[in-house]
Amino acid sequence: MGIPNDLKYTKDHEWLRAEGTKVFVGITDHAQEALGDVVFVELPAVGKTVAAGDAVAVVESVKAVAEVYSAVAGKVAAVNEALADDPGLLNADPYGQHVFVIETEGGLPDTLMDSVGYACFLEESEQ
Repeated sequence: MGIPNDLKYTKDHEWLRAEGTKVFVGITDHAQEALGDVVFVELPAVGKTVAAGDAVAVVESVKAVAEVYSAVAGKVAAVNEALADDPGLLNADPYGQHVFVIETEGGLPDTLMDSVGYACFLEESEQ
């Protein structure tokens, strides 16, 4: 699966998409592939205040448990309820399924990678 050009990426393998003051956060194809079959997603409470770098959600697979971090500060505005019933959606369509949405006033940080930067990061990580 390719790395979408319209998203930003973290070194923790999350993707972010800003729409106005809302930032959608999900896991990358690389992350879901490394995890294997996702069997459970622990979603945060809507309204929860988070700081940049906070672990906000948990994704459990047959192989491992991984935290999903927020790269921005704000409040959890929404969660992807469909993942509670069908966590495998993250395996089937990682870039089409956000985990949570943060309402923020700060926008996206400059430290995030674009698709080219993330591809280079993945390449360097494999060496």
